[in-house]
Amino acid sequence: MRQVGPVLTVILVIIAIWYVACLPMNAREVLTQAERDGASIAGGTAAERAQVSRLVLVALNPGALGATWSSAQPRLPAPHQVLAELYASTIGEEVFSRRGIVQSGEFSNRSLITQAGTTLGATVLGFIVGTALGIALAIGIVHNRAMDMSVMPWAIVSQTIPIVALAPMIIVVLNSVGIQGLVPKAVISAYLSFFPVVVGMVKGLRTPDAMQLDQMKTWSATGAQVLWRLRLPSSVPYLFASLKIAIAAALVGTIVGELPVQRGGLGAYIFQQSYYSQTAKIWAALIVAALLASALVALIGAVERRTLARMGVKPA
Repeated sequence: MRQVGPVLTVILVIIAIWYVACLPMNAREVLTQAERDGASIAGGTAAERAQVSRLVLVALNPGALGATWSSAQPRLPAPHQVLAELYASTIGEEVFSRRGIVQSGEFSNRSLITQAGTTLGATVLGFIVGTALGIALAIGIVHNRAMDMSVMPWAIVSQTIPIVALAPMIIVVLNSVGIQGLVPKAVISAYLSFFPVVVGMVKGLRTPDAMQLDQMKTWSATGAQVLWRLRLPSSVPYLFASLKIAIAAALVGTIVGELPVQRGGLGAYIFQQSYYSQTAKIWAALIVAALLASALVALIGAVERRTLARMGVKPA
């Protein structure tokens, strides 16, 4: 409850800045429409205003900006426009549309709920693959000096490649061998999610100090027993911290992977709406993506608290 006040304050400040930013962002188009409707606009003709700063246009025409927050195709939609579109693309589409689940028994293919579900499936698959790969690589790095010297640098280098450039290559290569649909997006998702897990797990597996390792040796523990009884339990807090980062990265990877595919998902939805300058729909999809990421991180946090409680560890 102590976090509610600061969070609400930040949200209100962001909304206020958002509304103010709509004025210069939408000013030129709004003034052009007002001029067509017969209003007197300062700043010259429409061609001359194109060379004038948007902030200057706002200062010269403060009384002609009434439609800034209600434009049909704004450059920057106002918060209430985004919320209205979010409602229309989710509840409105599913409850009142003939294609929605209430009327047809199936989720509408135009609904953001359907698009989010498509993105979620690839995200979860990629996250599972990336997590398993990250844990396996971390164990190998900790227990094998050759892997430590060779694999870790390559893992770091792999993250310097822009995913926007890499995603189309992965899609094309996998499509050429007949692999389509969920798998290519999951591969991109796993590519982004494995690195945080590797880094976190390597740090966690190396947490036991020399005294603890010597104690295990006095008990004649094998390497596998040291791993299962000491290193892995010590790495659990680090694992969950890295999983929260990895799930968000997996979602980003899926959305980027959907851009060249254009066959469903939030990424394809955003790409399609950009063709028609439907900025309110784009922002609504971005909010759904943010809410989806928050829910996934919260789910991992809940699992973390339950796991650490059973281990007798208090989360930081």
